[in-house]
Amino acid sequence: MTLTIAMISDFICPWCLVAETRLEQAIAQLTSAVEIERLWFPFELNPQMPEAGMDRKAYRTRKFGSWEYSQVLDTKTVQATQADPINFRYDLMTVTPNTLKAHRLTWFAGKQGKATEMAVRILHAYFTEGQNIGNVETLAILAAEIGIDAAQAKALLESEAGIQEVKDLEQQAIAQEIYSVPTIRIGQELLSGAQSVEVFLAALQKAMNQLATA
Repeated sequence: MTLTIAMISDFICPWCLVAETRLEQAIAQLTSAVEIERLWFPFELNPQMPEAGMDRKAYRTRKFGSWEYSQVLDTKTVQATQADPINFRYDLMTVTPNTLKAHRLTWFAGKQGKATEMAVRILHAYFTEGQNIGNVETLAILAAEIGIDAAQAKALLESEAGIQEVKDLEQQAIAQEIYSVPTIRIGQELLSGAQSVEVFLAALQKAMNQLATA
């Protein structure tokens, strides 16, 4: 029995990391044997972001009106996730990246059955290590860490491979009227935002029951 979970996310959204972390905890609590298939769908919150990204302080000051208010929002994220095993390090983050390359690398990793590993590694690299995930060299190193050839990853990212495929996948989300992330489809249920472990677990169990009776 295979349960398919679709993750629509962007790598600059902290709640995507929170949702993935809580979902993993819910999956670990399942008592019935089930094969989980995770599909990752790209979503760019800042599709017009320059390819090199922007200075994070300048970008968020412009977006939120002041750097101080931006820091308040960061603090709220940390406070809301005290019970989660995530060590947000906003103090290390200097760049707000363009995430297209990160999405292309995840698409490429998916061809090797490593999309989830790649996506999770990129999310942690950005939010807990402050790495610039819009940088080709950085992404190639992250790919190597999960067993993908770094030279292949770098060659992919320096070409135009995967660009149209990622854009097509993004249009699929828009066609489904999905305009925010994280959005997670578990079986037939669509969940928005970083839900609790309990909500994810209930959705998983419901989907498994539906599979069993189908």
